[in-house]
Amino acid sequence: MGQENQIGFGIKSWAEDDRPREKLLQKGKLSLSNAELIAILIGSGSRNESAVQLSKRILASTGNQLSDLGKLSVKKLCEFKGIGPAKAVSIVAALELGRRRRTEEALEKKKITSSASVFELMQPIIGELYHEEFWIIYLNNSNKVIEQLQLSKGGITGTLVDVRITLRKALEVGATSIILTHNHPSGTLRPSEADKQLTQKLKTAAQSLDIKVLDHLIVTEKSYFSFADEGVL
Repeated sequence: MGQENQIGFGIKSWAEDDRPREKLLQKGKLSLSNAELIAILIGSGSRNESAVQLSKRILASTGNQLSDLGKLSVKKLCEFKGIGPAKAVSIVAALELGRRRRTEEALEKKKITSSASVFELMQPIIGELYHEEFWIIYLNNSNKVIEQLQLSKGGITGTLVDVRITLRKALEVGATSIILTHNHPSGTLRPSEADKQLTQKLKTAAQSLDIKVLDHLIVTEKSYFSFADEGVL
């Protein structure tokens, strides 16, 4: 027992079936739990806790939601006993790669076919932010994405949107239609009066240039509100 305490609870000391690295190699990545995958990232636990146990404790603090874990800063992760800056950075980096992969997969589709496809494209970018951002998606006549532009970035209370910049960019890239999108960090899906007024302002200005505003999406972490779907465009 004394020797076990000296060795600790690193991956090498576990039974073979409990070693996440070996399990991944032998049984494939789908066989691992989220805690086991995180345990591979951090490599080892502490004197009295295995890496898997430590990972389970961290996940439990976020309700076992990877999306919430991805929001934790390095500083916040370091508050867990057994997690130092190096391990915290590994977790943050891995979850950021996952977020970027999701964004790339959405971009590969390119074509916008519904409000749901807009949500899939934009949720990884703005859905989990603590501040508000306003983005424009520029489309060609086949509804394929030409470019996405962050038009403004503001506090939780709102953003300022420049109509001239929006439409000048549309002309520069040859867009025939645009989709407006912004996030609500509060989680509410109700459009404000300012949201409605801005939508109409951009729609009217775009019409004079034969550019259509196809939709305006309010994006939250898990859902969205579509002006077009709700008939308020």
